[in-house]
Amino acid sequence: MKVAIYSQDHEHTVKSVKASLESHGIESVNLGKKPLGKDIEYVIVTGGDRGVRKYFHHYNSAVPVLGINEFESSGFLAQTDLKQFPIYLNRLKKGDFSIEALPRVGVKIDGKQIYPALNDVAIFSSKSAILVEHVLRINGEELWHDSSDGLIISTPIGSSAYSMSAGGPTIYQNSKVFGIVSVNSLDITRRPLIVPEDAFIEIDDISSSLRCEVVIDGKDRFKVDKTVVCTKFPQSANVIRMKKDSTTVSALAKKVKLADELLNMPPSSKLLLKTLEYEGSLTQKELAEKTMLPDRTVRLALSHLLEKGYVKRRVSLRDTRQRIYEIPK
Repeated sequence: MKVAIYSQDHEHTVKSVKASLESHGIESVNLGKKPLGKDIEYVIVTGGDRGVRKYFHHYNSAVPVLGINEFESSGFLAQTDLKQFPIYLNRLKKGDFSIEALPRVGVKIDGKQIYPALNDVAIFSSKSAILVEHVLRINGEELWHDSSDGLIISTPIGSSAYSMSAGGPTIYQNSKVFGIVSVNSLDITRRPLIVPEDAFIEIDDISSSLRCEVVIDGKDRFKVDKTVVCTKFPQSANVIRMKKDSTTVSALAKKVKLADELLNMPPSSKLLLKTLEYEGSLTQKELAEKTMLPDRTVRLALSHLLEKGYVKRRVSLRDTRQRIYEIPK
């Protein structure tokens, strides 16, 4: 058996993974930016959910992926942590696991194809609190002409992230649909849509007083002049599941509970939570940089979140002087 390891800045984790693979007689290669070889049976991805998303932004292969968290936590995409990994290797060799084929959204911006989204595609003004006008068409039929803060198209696995925070439905896994949410529409009767995953979704005549952007999986931003087309991407994201489906259901239940509790949170705490959800584990300094909040505001928000149990704190293995913050799974 030969596997590839995909990692970004997780040297300690890669060494541990390689040692475990070698002890079980499994050959491994570091993927880096190289193409997948035909002899690769599985890909081991470090960095938790964020690492898995990054991998699928760069690779469209059908080779199954096993996501690993660096510490004792689990997510929707990476349900295995570093301590559990050696236990699962015999099962990996025997093929004793299931593979979940997660749908992705293919995206064209003004006619140009970019990489597919695993969670969501968001269309917003380059500056917050600026209205975006757009026309939504499904399979060529106009559904609405709207002015709102923006628009979000989400997959089932992405429906519990940004879309849910914006009032969208939480879509059960394996449902063959996509969700569409117009965020804070001026039309108070506007409601989220559920469309078949094979629908041709066209957002046209996009305009705003400032530049409009398409945000893929909360990560990369692309300028858009007029039109965004979203369709189901031909190649699904094949994720290895070592645990039963109840793990995903449990994580989903926690998300729903958290969404209800978000209503009573200070705005700064909400922003930190969403940042940790998309970015994964971060230090206090990194949180301040990514949210652009003052250091004092970040400290107060973290104190509130720690007290309520919404985040947990641990010591960094690379620098014991630093504290890492993350959402408990």
